Amino acid sequence: MAMDQADKLREKVEQLKEQAPSARVIAVTSGKGGVGKTSLSVNLALQMQAQGKKVVILDADFGLANVEIMLGIRPQYNLADLIYNGKSIEEIITAGPNGVGFISGGSGVQDLVNLDKEKLQKLIAKLVKLDSLYDVIIIDTGAGIADSVIEFVLSSPEVLLVVTPEPTSITDAYSLLKAVNRKKEFNREQKSIKVVANRVSGEEEASEIYDKISVVVSKFLNIQLEYLGYIPIDKQLTNAVVEQKPIAIYYPNCESALRIKGICAKLLDRTFDEMQKIGIAKVLLNFIKTKKNNR
Repeated sequence: MAMDQADKLREKVEQLKEQAPSARVIAVTSGKGGVGKTSLSVNLALQMQAQGKKVVILDADFGLANVEIMLGIRPQYNLADLIYNGKSIEEIITAGPNGVGFISGGSGVQDLVNLDKEKLQKLIAKLVKLDSLYDVIIIDTGAGIADSVIEFVLSSPEVLLVVTPEPTSITDAYSLLKAVNRKKEFNREQKSIKVVANRVSGEEEASEIYDKISVVVSKFLNIQLEYLGYIPIDKQLTNAVVEQKPIAIYYPNCESALRIKGICAKLLDRTFDEMQKIGIAKVLLNFIKTKKNNR
């Protein structure tokens, strides 16, 4: 897509956004798989919904479909149906527990970069409508330093980075941020990256993990991270994942559920007007531009 075409699409987004509010977009990511990223995405969405926010999750980890596995729900349609099969934004939203919406990315996320101008304009118009339906859109990215993960981190104004005590989790998280930092699209002044320590014994171990990663990231990448909170090792959380039951619903008073509730409270402590509510349409347009630039 030529730059002038991209500029025209951005103008289109801005025109459409004047007619509808933009949602707060939060990308949840990690340097490696198996660290509880999807569990945090789902339970955070449920906690935000309980606080009166309308929330939808976009499962952008194509190929694994972790969100639908965790919820025990098989969606009828996905993002590809929105792009190619004429489905509306409402039709591809699967109803999740307690009113949380869920969109399966399917192959649609991969295909975004290959869309022609007409399909892109139609897609953007539909996505702007999604911004008006929800207050918060949580993107559950893939894990690791795959191109799509890096591009979602670059495109989203707010990123939650999930890290565990495993040395490989910490080094892989650093590798992810290093890869992001190398991209010309990275703007540290317009990016909020918050760390969540998962599967820790308590506050002390969580602080140690955060200190390890924040010191090296600050020193070598000049990126300032923010500590958001921790989720302890919890047998009930493990059971909830096995049972495909979100802990926020089925074990709401266990320690891990209460810690996620605290993380939610921190995120909602600032008014939405103070956040960069650029909306999902602009985030995905940034995603497409970044992917094309790095071909």
